[in-house]
Amino acid sequence: MSKRAVWLIWVTGVLVLSGYYSFRLFASEDQEAFVIGPATHGHHQIELACATCHTSAFGGGEVLQQACVNCHGKELQAADDSHPKAKFTDPRNADRLEHLDARQCVACHREHQLEQTGAMGVTLPQDFCFLCHQDIAEDRPSHQGMAFDTCASAGCHNYHDNQALYEDFLTKHGQEPDIKALARIVQRSDIALKHPHHQPGKALRAADANAGALEDTVLADWLSSAHAQAGVNCSGCHTATPAASAKASPPSPQDWVDKPSIAICQGCHGEETATFYQGKHGMRLAPNLSRTLTPMTPSLGRLTFNPDAAHRELTCASCHDPHSVDVREAAVDSCLGCHADTHSLAYQNSPHFQLWQAELAGTAAPGSGVSCATCHMPRESHTTSGMQRVLVNHNQNANLRPNEKMIRGVCQNCHGLTFAIDALADPHLLQTNFTGRPAHHIDSVDMAIRRLRESNATETASPEHIQP
Repeated sequence: MSKRAVWLIWVTGVLVLSGYYSFRLFASEDQEAFVIGPATHGHHQIELACATCHTSAFGGGEVLQQACVNCHGKELQAADDSHPKAKFTDPRNADRLEHLDARQCVACHREHQLEQTGAMGVTLPQDFCFLCHQDIAEDRPSHQGMAFDTCASAGCHNYHDNQALYEDFLTKHGQEPDIKALARIVQRSDIALKHPHHQPGKALRAADANAGALEDTVLADWLSSAHAQAGVNCSGCHTATPAASAKASPPSPQDWVDKPSIAICQGCHGEETATFYQGKHGMRLAPNLSRTLTPMTPSLGRLTFNPDAAHRELTCASCHDPHSVDVREAAVDSCLGCHADTHSLAYQNSPHFQLWQAELAGTAAPGSGVSCATCHMPRESHTTSGMQRVLVNHNQNANLRPNEKMIRGVCQNCHGLTFAIDALADPHLLQTNFTGRPAHHIDSVDMAIRRLRESNATETASPEHIQP
């Protein structure tokens, strides 16, 4: 073969490969060929929206750091982060950065290295706390002999959101009973507060859909729903433009939208939609992604799911029937329609489910039942336009890792702090969906109370406390 023929084959091959990968990169929906390795459990849903994190081909670590802050900055700020960036920009801590540059998220959290990534998304060895806290036993004799790979055990420490494990919090709540006398979940805001831009007046009794566009069952569901009670008619959701919802007559066929998008839901449920985009259910639809992705389906997940639900797309309407708006169904049945892992399957044999059944039957007070959503989509207080509202956080991942984040906003509504810490630290109890009691006791509360008593005793015995 002549040298010219070899060159011709080589050039042709390069052009073909370049054309193929250019097409895959810029025109094809399938960009899996460019993924250098599996992403973590928190990000694998959006790993094909590469430019969301890799915003520039010419930037270094600062580009990835800014991408982390764009998504997680407000979350860390709200959590009162235990290790804020300011701590490590302090010149007094400059020597520590030689071992671990904690100013950069990617110092601990690296993507596409799943084989060496821990459960918390950390790619460092479990004893990385040692780099800064090797002398902890000198300040805290109670820590003498403890291994440095036990720091992040539930009930002790976590790197970022550590509020429920601060020493003053442990001592303040350490004596609470296992189950509080008035175990009650705060109720959501009523209709008027939920939709402040609607004027309910009295409940709607007539639908403004075009003739033949409404089935009898749909009409019956809507008439008894919160939407009808809040003055939201068919045109409020099924129209191409918001202005159409103010029309007195049914919308024209050109205006009618058969399947409203999430943007329609967001018009009234802005805070809920924002948190939905942050969680695993909705993050593939988040507006800040670099490219459009299809909705999440169980087939794309890494947990165990019901085979029948494998290709069910997750949008608002997946859990909430928009006509009946039955939040009770969304709180349990919708979850178990997809999730089939051990923890989920054990729920219906748990004490929490019994409480939920009693509330639904009317034999227990509203808010005393514990559904899937009670723990994984907790109700939170928000101030919007000067108005206090109780809304549901639809980011179901917000308090899963580390699970101690669930203590303040969820567990302590019903349980004492010590019991909650012990329960969350018991792997078997997690699998059985908290059926039974914790098998082991975490010493963190005991150590905090003992340290407080010793400190008080020392102060009392000091000369300035002795009366003449």
